[in-house]
Amino acid sequence: MFEGILWFGSEPDPFFNGLLIRVNPWLHWDLHFGGNAVAIRLATKIQGPVAVIGDVHGQVDKLEAVLEQVVELPDFENRWVVFIGDFVDRGPDGKAAIDRFLKLLKRHPKTTALMGNHEFAMCAALGWLPVPEYTHWAERWTDHYDADATFASYGVEIGDLKALADSVPASHRDLLSNLPWVIEHPQYLFVHAGLDPNTPFDVQLRILQKKDFTLNRPQWLCSKGLVETDPPPDCPFAVVSGHVKVPSVQIRPKRILIDTTGGLDGDLSCVLLPEKKVITSAGGSATTAVTGGDKSWWKFWG
Repeated sequence: MFEGILWFGSEPDPFFNGLLIRVNPWLHWDLHFGGNAVAIRLATKIQGPVAVIGDVHGQVDKLEAVLEQVVELPDFENRWVVFIGDFVDRGPDGKAAIDRFLKLLKRHPKTTALMGNHEFAMCAALGWLPVPEYTHWAERWTDHYDADATFASYGVEIGDLKALADSVPASHRDLLSNLPWVIEHPQYLFVHAGLDPNTPFDVQLRILQKKDFTLNRPQWLCSKGLVETDPPPDCPFAVVSGHVKVPSVQIRPKRILIDTTGGLDGDLSCVLLPEKKVITSAGGSATTAVTGGDKSWWKFWG
């Protein structure tokens, strides 16, 4: 059984029109061809060593610095590269960040990514997700998500949603609108913001797997409060998230937090698992992440 991505360029070969190609069920992604549309479904179930990269937010130079180190790892070909979400908004070049992800995906099939709240807001605003009309994502994204940088990166006037929708390449639209909400691993669960500590794990996992777009603001992508909590007691995994900037990568017994820039400043981080080593855009040798028990970073960091 083939493991990896099938890449046919920007336009599908007519031979594959209407064909569904399914790969190893463990990888949980496929490509659907119909007309001129290509829907990329990324892996949602992975195993083995992982390099998980924090919120990129258009910081393509920092991303490049991290990836230069990741590809030099001795086990790179066998290591999954996971992006925790938030490619777009706030930083200088969201378009280039997505281009870099697609380039890596083509080169390294063991690459996948999550939907962050910024991808959700952008796709909902552009009408690419089946969200309820009352959610008013067009206004919310343009007013509250630092979206100006995304408009600029695609070369369109800020706030012109139609022009932006027309300018986004089909490969970007297909990627962003099909990003998963959760990635499962035998030891880890990757989700952009975290899990609700007061809702049974199985209930949350089913919602994340199915992507419930009827929700006004999916908390697992959008809630800042989930960063401050461990997962529910019945969750068997350590939950890895970004979404909220932390001063450095934080590792607790059931929680790993990796957004160290917030799209604003600081070094972009990548955590190697299970080694719990950190690579940053500043370079240098990989370091061991800060670890702790029940004491949490927000209780002592001023």
